Amino acid sequence: MVKPAQALVDTGPLVAWLDKSDGDHARVAAFFTGYSGRLVTTWPVLTEVCHLLPRHVTGRFMRWVAAGGTEVAELAPLAADEIAAMMEKYGDLPMDLADASLVWLAGRRGLHHVITLDETDFGIYRLPSGKRLVNLLVPI
Repeated sequence: MVKPAQALVDTGPLVAWLDKSDGDHARVAAFFTGYSGRLVTTWPVLTEVCHLLPRHVTGRFMRWVAAGGTEVAELAPLAADEIAAMMEKYGDLPMDLADASLVWLAGRRGLHHVITLDETDFGIYRLPSGKRLVNLLVPI
């Protein structure tokens, strides 16, 4: 598979990449080592990452973000209503704010690729076009 120039990045891969004790660390580290595209995420994802990472790693993570490790997209004021509608639509999963923010951003920017360990939920979520995001961590 040709790797796209940019992809959304979810919480799980960032946590696994930075936490060597995580069971997915080796797989995610190998992926990021071979991926040269631009990473794009949202503040809700960063909040989850900082909550899940060991405390001694969070400062280093945020410095990586500040140095351009990932683009942090702002959510427009109108996003709240659209995100709420998505969270209600997928309430049976349930869809959390971080996931909803990524799906919303994908729809707004026309992004079609995500880096996530959450294969089940992201396999269900649909963009406004009806298509689903392609998970770059799933081998074809």
